[in-house]
Amino acid sequence: MAKKKSFPLRIDPELYKVLERWAQDEFRSVNGHIEFLLRDAARREGQLNKRSDEKRDES
Repeated sequence: MAKKKSFPLRIDPELYKVLERWAQDEFRSVNGHIEFLLRDAARREGQLNKRSDEKRDES
């Protein structure tokens, strides 16, 4: 598995509460859900190569 980049994220507390509930509904951690949402948005906008993303999921 590729090493992940760590960085601090400042986020509005109300938005964090929303993300926390949403992540629980999807059986993900908040961090995992944020990554899922960002990856999905990047894919929809054509900014993420689907083929390289699929290879990452197989690892």
